[in-house]
Amino acid sequence: MGIDDIINKAKDALGGEEGVEEKIEQAREFIKDKTPDNIDALVDKAADAAHSAVDTDGK
Repeated sequence: MGIDDIINKAKDALGGEEGVEEKIEQAREFIKDKTPDNIDALVDKAADAAHSAVDTDGK
């Protein structure tokens, strides 16, 4: 099982790509609320990387 298989299984479990995108944003906001403001840039970078990893329509 490769990384693509894992990503596809996660997408299916979370309601497709839109569900995954929504969960990433929820996680971003939750983490930002719980951490100091100087961590926000790192949180944004991680969330953007997660969005890129699950993006299947080439955006």
